Amino acid sequence: MKAYMQRMGRSLMLPVTTLPVAALFSGIGYWIDPTGWGANNIVAAFLLKAGDSILANLGVLFAVGLALGMSKDKDGASALTGLVAFLVPMQLLNPAAIAAFQHIDLDKVNAAFTKMNNGNVFVGILAGLLAAAMYNRFSNVKLPMALSFFSGKRCVPIVTAALMLVVSAALMFIWPPIFGALVAFGETIAKMGAVGAGLYGFFNRLLIPTGLHHALNNVFWFNTAGIDDIGKFWANEGTKGITGMYQAGFFPVMMFGLPAGAYAIYRQSRPEKRKATASLMLAAAFASFFTGVTEPLEFSFMFVAWPLYVVHASLTGISMFVAALFYWTAGFNFSAGLVDFVLSLRVPIANQPLMLVVLGLIMAVVYYFVFTFVIKTFNLMTPGREEGEGEEDLDLDASLGDNKFKADQDKIKATGVPGVRVIDKENIQVIVGTEVQFVADEMNKMQQNGGVSAVVAESAAAKVTPVAPETSATSAATINVYSPAQGTMIPMNQVADEVFSTNIMGDGYAIQPTENTIYTPVAGKISSIFPTQHALGIMTPTGLEVLLHMGVDTVDLKGEPFTMKVKAGQEVKAGDEIAIMDLAAVKAAGKGTDIIVAFTNGDVVANVALTELGKAVTPNQTVGQVTTK
Repeated sequence: MKAYMQRMGRSLMLPVTTLPVAALFSGIGYWIDPTGWGANNIVAAFLLKAGDSILANLGVLFAVGLALGMSKDKDGASALTGLVAFLVPMQLLNPAAIAAFQHIDLDKVNAAFTKMNNGNVFVGILAGLLAAAMYNRFSNVKLPMALSFFSGKRCVPIVTAALMLVVSAALMFIWPPIFGALVAFGETIAKMGAVGAGLYGFFNRLLIPTGLHHALNNVFWFNTAGIDDIGKFWANEGTKGITGMYQAGFFPVMMFGLPAGAYAIYRQSRPEKRKATASLMLAAAFASFFTGVTEPLEFSFMFVAWPLYVVHASLTGISMFVAALFYWTAGFNFSAGLVDFVLSLRVPIANQPLMLVVLGLIMAVVYYFVFTFVIKTFNLMTPGREEGEGEEDLDLDASLGDNKFKADQDKIKATGVPGVRVIDKENIQVIVGTEVQFVADEMNKMQQNGGVSAVVAESAAAKVTPVAPETSATSAATINVYSPAQGTMIPMNQVADEVFSTNIMGDGYAIQPTENTIYTPVAGKISSIFPTQHALGIMTPTGLEVLLHMGVDTVDLKGEPFTMKVKAGQEVKAGDEIAIMDLAAVKAAGKGTDIIVAFTNGDVVANVALTELGKAVTPNQTVGQVTTK
């Protein structure tokens, strides 16, 4: 789950990086014309509309970005699938559609559906994740000849659209009660004075990933429950020190706290990633301070370091509580940034608004030290702290410029390796195959002889990702594959290791084992055994290469939990015992126990048909077939 959330957070970086400029466009436009929102100034109107083109379509951006980022091969078809997945519920759940389905007037549609538009973040995230899952599952499906045009990637949007019909139907019944319950909850805490303001601030931030914070905002900011905090503040109505209490505490957080938190994230980033982290944090922090748009910053760590986001929500609640307790008030029309703060100083009902600056300076110190402590203590993967992840799309040629030592990816790929993955400007991962030890030995010889100054090779297998041997020619055949252990069979994309889950090592499957004994997944010859005993290669008579990998990141265990029962060169048949893996020892070391079966020479694989995904399986049970070319 941790790895999945980190992948999700990294996938959101693509759409999130577009938000700061949109926030600045909107903030500057509103600053030019704060009363007319562009009606009194053409430049302001132009900037507001430009910013709104992005900020009003967050749901679309997140759906497309997540679908692309979470897909196994980052193919454009996955992004299209994400868009389709988002459009279906938008058409089925908007107020006009609901009114038609229920045969009621538009003004009688449940308020829960008023936010079913292109800006709905919850639906965007849901659609993106489901689209990626559908793409990873169905992008290689082959249909019968009569329907072959729709095979593979072309069938994915169709399958996804059908799935989203079901999801939309479910949301039609589930969404209103949830929305209504939050409104009722908001009305309850509104009676709790300063404590209620603090609780509102906490849940306002906590609910942002779901989009349900709008339910609470309706209670406190507008006239749903008679509070109408925003309207009364700018109309100079109500009670001085009370009106604005559900807005004031956001200013210290958005103008001071979050920017300080961004600085803490920058300070805790890895040295080689500090420059890139600085550019993102600076833009996001300025957007938060100047305009009060916090999404660029919050979504940068919301999923990759969710405990930190809970801390942020708690600190927001504290700021809201303190401001309400001392009756310091200010208000906003756009958001709690510098522009609205300066404008609110002119409203007579604002009460000691400059004290919010004092509170903001205190919150800045608190945010910086608390963020620093939490990030370091729990080793959270905030932006810039990922170990060689999140920059797969980096263009080596562009990033290294005229550096004569840069890697030529085309030449590397020309050797026949299954894949090349860029880690950062100094590191590149070459996916090779099951004969990893021979490659590692040759690289070590080169290093010892002075031919290579430094060799860095990393993988889930042996710090050098396994290499495909140049072996026998294949012949077309259909091969049965078996369960290598007692347990539950899962698809490759659920393995908590990107080398496998993104199919860099090739298609395959995994078993979540419940017993220690491991068996052969195919009949063939043991082509290699890794020195750390955690993985081995098998070559079938038809030339299919199979990697059996025991556990996740278990190379670090140096063979201690593993006992091999076979030797290199040995012939094995289905059902032969291969190894013993001490599950308790692997778990105690904090490693995953998945038994992974990957078909590493993908160029000879025509089709992989798995029949037992998600089911309990027994050792040596047939779980699918692989057809070779």
